[in-house]
Amino acid sequence: MIGKIIGAFAGSKLAKSTRGIGGPGGAMLGMGAVAIAKRASLPALIAISAGGYFVKKRMDKKAAAETAPETQPTKAEFK
Repeated sequence: MIGKIIGAFAGSKLAKSTRGIGGPGGAMLGMGAVAIAKRASLPALIAISAGGYFVKKRMDKKAAAETAPETQPTKAEFK
């Protein structure tokens, strides 16, 4: 019970800095994360964490590419 409360609190705080998720939604995600962490094996948790890391890196790279300014090629690039 205490774990769910702590998870809900952490999820709520995290959701405030995340686009598209509100405080109550973050609390529900935090409670769900605690339940999954209790039942999942260590290799599964590592795989989930690694997957989340790579998805985040890909999303950041895509966002950076979308905001990069367009450049014009120079004469040296045409050779």
